[in-house]
Amino acid sequence: MSGGGFHVHGPHDHELEHAQQGHSGHGEGNSSTNKIAMFTAIIATVGAIFAYMGGATQADAILYKNNAALQKTAASNQWNYFQAKSTKQSLAEVSRDLAPKEEDKAKYQAKIERYEKEKAEIKRDAEKHEAQATEWDHKSDEQMNQHHRWAQATTVLQVAIALAAIALLTRQKWLEYAMYLGGASGLAVGILAALHI
Repeated sequence: MSGGGFHVHGPHDHELEHAQQGHSGHGEGNSSTNKIAMFTAIIATVGAIFAYMGGATQADAILYKNNAALQKTAASNQWNYFQAKSTKQSLAEVSRDLAPKEEDKAKYQAKIERYEKEKAEIKRDAEKHEAQATEWDHKSDEQMNQHHRWAQATTVLQVAIALAAIALLTRQKWLEYAMYLGGASGLAVGILAALHI
């Protein structure tokens, strides 16, 4: 209250005055707080995108590994079928060699030739499945490598966010620099992940 040139402050007036000085007199501290808050929001958003990409590549890796397992099973089935034909061919060869009549020998020889032809087709099919399994395994390995890159990028960004919180609380300038460095490092690792490096 003012009366005759004398001014008396109430307790709330002092707080209002202090808050007003914070906006004008301590602009650098407030600016730093705003920068850290903006940095945290941006890095958290980028980190969420990186985490999504990491999950997507991990899911793809699992899917590709499953496809490889299916192809390996198909190849194994074909090799078992190949073995069964080989066994039948061996039995036909023994039967041919033991057959007393020439017409029986000719009948068994025809079976042997048929089994040999069937085995060649089965072998080609088994080798095709094996090649596909190898290709799916390779794709899965690539996706897992990329997943690890996304996970590394996300982790570095999370550390940068933690440093931002500590910098905000302690007002230590070196922590703010460490936060920016961590954010830049996380972005760099994320770029490597996007480039499949």
